[in-house]
Amino acid sequence: MKDQIHGIAFKTSLSIGLAIGMGFMAEQATASCGSSNCFLVIDSQEGPTAPGLMSVDLSYRYIPQDRKLRGSSATNQVLVPKIDFENGALALPADGEGHEEQRTINILGQFDLNYGVTPRLGIGITVPFYNERQHEHTHLDTAEFTKVDGTTGMGDITLRARYALHQSTRHLVVAGAGIKLPSGEYRLRDSDNVINEPTIQPGTGSYDYLLSVFYDYQVQPHEFDTFASLQYRLNTKNDLEYEFGNAVTVNAGLNYRVGAKLIVSGQINARYAERDSFLGQDVPSTGSTMIYATPGIRVESSDQLSLYAHLQLPVHQRVNDVNLAPRYQFMFGLSYAFSTL
Repeated sequence: MKDQIHGIAFKTSLSIGLAIGMGFMAEQATASCGSSNCFLVIDSQEGPTAPGLMSVDLSYRYIPQDRKLRGSSATNQVLVPKIDFENGALALPADGEGHEEQRTINILGQFDLNYGVTPRLGIGITVPFYNERQHEHTHLDTAEFTKVDGTTGMGDITLRARYALHQSTRHLVVAGAGIKLPSGEYRLRDSDNVINEPTIQPGTGSYDYLLSVFYDYQVQPHEFDTFASLQYRLNTKNDLEYEFGNAVTVNAGLNYRVGAKLIVSGQINARYAERDSFLGQDVPSTGSTMIYATPGIRVESSDQLSLYAHLQLPVHQRVNDVNLAPRYQFMFGLSYAFSTL
């Protein structure tokens, strides 16, 4: 059993990066206030889990979002609309309204729990228990600068299931499906006592759906493997008539064991998000294309416990119109696997 847990913990540790990379957390598209989460592969949510095996993952993410972009080029000024929920309108910079964005710092804590039901079927839950978004902008209509319009709270919970379509000594193909529940706050108010921007709220207020496929090839079993994943996220409209754009995430990478306890990894992570919509019309400065290179390490301190860290570095960032983009994205965490039988 100990060897089985060790082998599965390693296999699933590939997937923790994946699950995050595939965005099963409450990630949002880069939008008017530039909220963003890491999207990469993390090892414990994509591979099959032995029946009765429980894996627990706790992670922390830090994402400074202060790169000012017009398309894919640097710009000195980011003027974006404000969503006026109270009056059902877009407050546009062309009309002297909206915001000039300065920066957003995202500090995120997440808990993942996965359980093996059968040799092929696993279920899991993701709880983004802490979302802090420190936000700075200037109100265009009053020229007032503020750094108190950020938000803090628990994000949206996601339930998911995954099924191994094929598994052998070298090949693994896993299909996944999930649903994100509108459990987080999405009506928090800003310093003017109006509903804050949707892209810095902890939750979205909508039911969203995820479909994914993950492939892993063991070049040298338990020593060297490569992987690829694809996820499609279908977002729906919330009761404020706001809908985040649908998104596609693609990841590819490798893991290589360099010692008894150390595994190094490298990933390419790409995400395309469509524009958001409000009251049926496209929202300016929403939607983006992001590509990152992500080195990472994992230290297995025991058969059941491992620690990991990933650093996402931008390779290509393109926003629609103008917006903020992450300078980098850093994540570290720990995972623990144990048998419940």
